[in-house]
Amino acid sequence: MTEDLNKKGMFDVPTTGDPNMNWDELDSQAPAEQKKHDLESYENSLASIAENEVTEGTVVGINKREVIINVGFKSEGIVSINEFRYTPNLAIGDKVEVYVENQEDSHGQLILSHRKARTLKAWDRVLAAYESQEIVKGYIKYRTKGGMIVDVFGIEAFLPGSQIDIRPIRDYDIFLDKTMEFKVVKINHEHKNIVVSHKALIEAELEQQRLEIIAHLEKGQVLEGVVKNITSYGVFVDLGGVDGLVHITDLAWGRINHPSEVVELDQKLNVVILEYDPEKKRIALGIKQLTPHPWESLDPNLKDGDTVHGRIVLVTDYGAFVEIAPGVEGLVHVSEISWNPRLKSASEFLKVGDEVDAKILSLDRETRKMSLGLKQLKPDPWQGIENRYPVGSRHVAKVRNFTVFGIFVEVEEGIDGLIHVSDLSWTKKIKHPEQFAVKVGEPIEVVVLGLDKDNRRLSLGHKQIEENPWEVFEKIFTPGSTHEGTILEISDKGANIALPYGLEGFATGKNLRKEDGTNPVADEKLPFVVIEFNKNSHKIVLSHVRTYQEGPKPSTQQPAAQNASPNKMLQNLNAAQQHTTLGAIPELAQLHEELKEKN
Repeated sequence: MTEDLNKKGMFDVPTTGDPNMNWDELDSQAPAEQKKHDLESYENSLASIAENEVTEGTVVGINKREVIINVGFKSEGIVSINEFRYTPNLAIGDKVEVYVENQEDSHGQLILSHRKARTLKAWDRVLAAYESQEIVKGYIKYRTKGGMIVDVFGIEAFLPGSQIDIRPIRDYDIFLDKTMEFKVVKINHEHKNIVVSHKALIEAELEQQRLEIIAHLEKGQVLEGVVKNITSYGVFVDLGGVDGLVHITDLAWGRINHPSEVVELDQKLNVVILEYDPEKKRIALGIKQLTPHPWESLDPNLKDGDTVHGRIVLVTDYGAFVEIAPGVEGLVHVSEISWNPRLKSASEFLKVGDEVDAKILSLDRETRKMSLGLKQLKPDPWQGIENRYPVGSRHVAKVRNFTVFGIFVEVEEGIDGLIHVSDLSWTKKIKHPEQFAVKVGEPIEVVVLGLDKDNRRLSLGHKQIEENPWEVFEKIFTPGSTHEGTILEISDKGANIALPYGLEGFATGKNLRKEDGTNPVADEKLPFVVIEFNKNSHKIVLSHVRTYQEGPKPSTQQPAAQNASPNKMLQNLNAAQQHTTLGAIPELAQLHEELKEKN
């Protein structure tokens, strides 16, 4: 075969001896026994090769496409140069492993494969490494979903992302094209899958170190660690194989919203052991404990009554916390924020980040507590209130809100008063203050009825703006007098009757029946006789039945009122419902003047 290749010029095989030597003649002259002996010697010199086995050969030739390998057989084998791509420095004379696929093909050629030999040998080496827990080297080829692909002995193995390092990996690309040590952790023979781990080697190395660290852990001990993970509730620190937790409250003396404000991943820092539970293997660490408490460096001259400047760091319903120095906070209770009595939550007045001036109300250095006040920096509006709002004085207030028992109004900032529902109108029966002709934010005239400075209560009235008309009504709606009324609403107990001047009376069911035996309906106008009049309780009891049982009674109304037409009466009624004043009703005004002259 070498002669054939030589003739083709592929290989330069040197020859020795006389080129004119007749070898055939020389061969024919040799004895038969000698020829037999020489043939046996030649055959014995050939290696015994079995198919489907791996053997070692020597590289005897290399060209751009093929590698010629001598395995000691009667013919040499050819292997594609592509199968040696992982051996870029292959040279003549190198020993290589090949797989015998066929001793002789149709051309008498020995068929070899270096790739299959590498694969079979690699599997054997991988299995041996897996059984013996041997550390192997691998070349990281490329990334894949969930990890990396590693070449181990010529076989592709999978390296999960979680098995690269003990710390979470954020950039996989930094490991590409690197040769690292691994441990074979899993083999699937059916699917020819191999899983390797670099983390397992690190953990094995750290285990001994971890045991040594745990054996010497003590409360108060200061260690150096690396930030391994950051969560919303704290930071996990690697102490060299042992993890500890720094809770968010132990990161800094000041208030922080997230641990990332103080530390960052892979940061080296010193920590102190606060607690250690050997059974649960939990280690509580602290960072702020390595520095003095800010309260210890607080100005010793600071005392109650002093004014301080700070920043709002937390707002709750019951108050706000003000940081006057890193790690030193004071509480402003909601009642100390404003003189406004309507303030129910601190969030209505303050927000995180606001800078404020506050007065120290109490300072306890032992318990490290401080109470602050904001409203104390402004004058108390209740000081001297008796001079500004004496009983009987008239003012204009602003409607703030309605309750079932009255209307709260603001007479000035920080001073609210209550108009009871019974003090809204002289004549109109108001079931709920919202029925009154005024809205939130609108002005309303008030009269000061009472002042309780100690309890900060101000009683106000609206109807007292005008004179009490019931003194005049007593002269008009005398018992036995007859007046025209309009049925407002009818119930099982009776009916409410609209009377002149915006008044209302009440008639029971038996006093409503008409002379023809029928019952009146709503909005029907009928004459009524006054049975009872009580100016103190503003009560008028009426009866229609008496108008025809006892005959008509002379009315005590003034002529102007008696001669008024029904339409005029209704107009007066409507006007009286809006503004119950003597001046707004001509009849009452005239009667009021006559009574004053008579007196």
